[in-house]
Amino acid sequence: MREETAEHLAKEDFVGAMHVLSNLREPVDAFFDDVTVNAENADLRLNRLRLLAELRRVMMGVADFGKIAGEAGAA
Repeated sequence: MREETAEHLAKEDFVGAMHVLSNLREPVDAFFDDVTVNAENADLRLNRLRLLAELRRVMMGVADFGKIAGEAGAA
C-alpha cells in the first residue's frame, strides 16, 4: 500500500491516501493482537520492528497523527 499511498500524495489527494491507510486498520489490529513484537529471537524482533517503522514512515508521510490526536506538546 506504500506505492498506492505515494500515488495519492503525489496528486495531493490526502483523502485518497487516508482511505488507503484506513484499509490497514484490521491487519494492524490483528498484528498487535497476535504477534509479540519484542520476541526473544533477535532477528525476528528486528524484522518486526522494521515492519512497524515502515508503517510509521508511510503514515507520517500523510499526516502527523500525534498532532491530530492532540498529543501533549503538539502545536
